[in-house]
Amino acid sequence: MQKFPMTAEGHARLEEELRQLKAEERPAVIRAIAEARAHGDLSENAEYHAARERQSFIEGRIAELETIVPASEIIDVSKFSGDLVKFGAYVTIVDEETEEEKSYRIVGAYEADMKNGSVSMSSPLAKALLGKSVGDTVEVPAPGGARAYEITKVRYN
Repeated sequence: MQKFPMTAEGHARLEEELRQLKAEERPAVIRAIAEARAHGDLSENAEYHAARERQSFIEGRIAELETIVPASEIIDVSKFSGDLVKFGAYVTIVDEETEEEKSYRIVGAYEADMKNGSVSMSSPLAKALLGKSVGDTVEVPAPGGARAYEITKVRYN
C-alpha cells in the first residue's frame, strides 16, 4: 500500500473534511435531490441536475479521502529543527530579481494549498528547496524561465 506523507495538521483537516462530507454534505444533497424530484418533470429540472452533479462530486471526494486518510503517514515535524529545509519546514525566500519575499510550508501532496502558503514536496519549488540551508540560492524552473531565490529563513513551528 502506498503511503502519503503528511503533517498532523494536514491529516486532521482531511479527516474533518471527510467527516463533514459524510455527516453534513451527503445528507443535505440527498434532501435536495428528493425535493427537486417532488417538483415533477426531471428532464427540465435544473435543481435536480445541479443536485445530482453536486452528489457526484461529494461521492467522488469521499471515495478519494477514504483512500488517502488511512494511507497517510503522519510525520512529526515538531522534532525537526535547524536551518536545513526538510518536510514540514516553513521557508522564507527572496526572489533575487524582484526582491519580493515569500513564505511557504513544505507539505505532502494532498495537503498542499498554494493560496494558504503550503506547497507539495513534489512541486518544482519544494524539490529545489529540500536539503538546502539558510543563505543558499536555488534555481526553480518556471514557465517564463528559471527563477532564482535565496533562502532567508527556515523554521519548524
